[in-house]
Amino acid sequence: MSGEKFKAISAADFFYKNKEIAGFDNPVRATYTIMRELVENALDACEQYSILPEVRVKLIDEGNSIYKLKVEDNGIGVPYEQVPYAFAQILFGSKYTLRQSRGIFGLGGKMAILYGQITAHSTVRVTSSTGGFEKYSYELNINIQENRPVIRRKEVGPNPGRWRGTTVQFSFEGDYVRAKPKVVEYFKQTSILLPYANILFVDPDGVLYRFDRVTDVMPKPAEEVQPHPHGIDVEGVQRMINASRSSTMLDFMANNFHRVGVATALNFLKSIKIDPQANPKTLQSRELLTVVSRMKEYDEFQPPDAQCLSPIGMELLKAGIMREFRPEFVAVTQRGASAYSGYPFIVEAAIAYGGEIPITPPDEMSVFRYANKIPLLYDLHSDVAMKVIKKINWQRYRLDLSTMPIAFFIHICATKVPYKTVGKEYIADRPEVEYEIEWALKTCAREVKMHLTRKEKASIVQRRLTVFEKYLPLISRFATELAGAQNQPNVEKVLKRLQIHAKEVEQRSSLQAE
Repeated sequence: MSGEKFKAISAADFFYKNKEIAGFDNPVRATYTIMRELVENALDACEQYSILPEVRVKLIDEGNSIYKLKVEDNGIGVPYEQVPYAFAQILFGSKYTLRQSRGIFGLGGKMAILYGQITAHSTVRVTSSTGGFEKYSYELNINIQENRPVIRRKEVGPNPGRWRGTTVQFSFEGDYVRAKPKVVEYFKQTSILLPYANILFVDPDGVLYRFDRVTDVMPKPAEEVQPHPHGIDVEGVQRMINASRSSTMLDFMANNFHRVGVATALNFLKSIKIDPQANPKTLQSRELLTVVSRMKEYDEFQPPDAQCLSPIGMELLKAGIMREFRPEFVAVTQRGASAYSGYPFIVEAAIAYGGEIPITPPDEMSVFRYANKIPLLYDLHSDVAMKVIKKINWQRYRLDLSTMPIAFFIHICATKVPYKTVGKEYIADRPEVEYEIEWALKTCAREVKMHLTRKEKASIVQRRLTVFEKYLPLISRFATELAGAQNQPNVEKVLKRLQIHAKEVEQRSSLQAE
């Protein structure tokens, strides 16, 4: 009886054999996932460099369930020598840093290209330029067994217009007819959160979906930061020690961790009885374990700040909602920075009422979820946001979700979003995240309640005015006749005062809604 055969496989080979864990489990889901991943890469290439995004997407039906996708952006471009690795090597990218970004694995775009290769035998054609005098094109495949790029062809040509950006096109097996609702909804929801982006999509039927920017204001790009002591592990610290030039533990702590200064580092090392002048490279395994475990328990470290995050901001979120739904009223809030396991995050939320928002039954309520500016369209009922919405007593805020036109918007931005799956479709119910979402929604609900109260008050005043306008002249005439008087009292002054009061109440309500 022979023994088991052991062998290693490459990252590309692993995802080739397990493509469903990245959202490529069937042609319908794959169509949506491919378009989302390529658009996200295009938006990141713009936003991280404060470039107002111009993203153009075209999908062509080539027959036999094969589609050709072309995505063009005006981002920073990819350096010539990095193009093959950026598009044809799994787990290679620029996102392995501690800052907010849409992608977290350097995987999605390459998985889309890999899927096209294995279903349509397609090469990917990438044209890019960083704005210099040359632009360059590659035709690439992925060597799956070795996880390396295969260059089929490359060209370098002049770039007279100094064009800057990247164009990616390849074919894949898909099902746009069934994926269409999700794809269109993805573009719609992306435009809500990014009112500063121009997004254009042409579908296989020739239908043009155009989402024009309504503002030139962009959120501040996220900055790269060092790891926080509460979110580090033994392997991470060991790697940092190996790469560090610090000759003392004091310098190592003060120079390699987020928001740890010399005084804080000294106090921490004294508390765990580690010599501040000891060389970190001489730490024994037991000492290293002690340092890491006590880091996570030490309460004197300052919490992580938000410089590594790029929230949308209340004004931009409101602008996107107003453009898409034209609600009667929208309440928006942004919570302060919080953290889970040493990873900073910010929750932004909004509740919109009226306008073009449809009335839906409670089990089909309008909930728009985002994580790091990515719309989450699947698995709503598994998401922490839905858990929070269900547990809030909305009657306290005079809201009835089954009879009122209400929509919820929740955006979480974080250096590490607590997704439950590699497919990035719903958020785990971390207590810290759940708490922030709950209070963000309650803050918005209080504002909506105030609006409804003002609206009801204005309605009462208007109904009262209507009654006076109808009956006061009659009362004046009947009273004159009963008194036997010659001149009827002038009620116009009374009515005019009531009309002015009603108009003031209505204007105050309208201004507060805006």
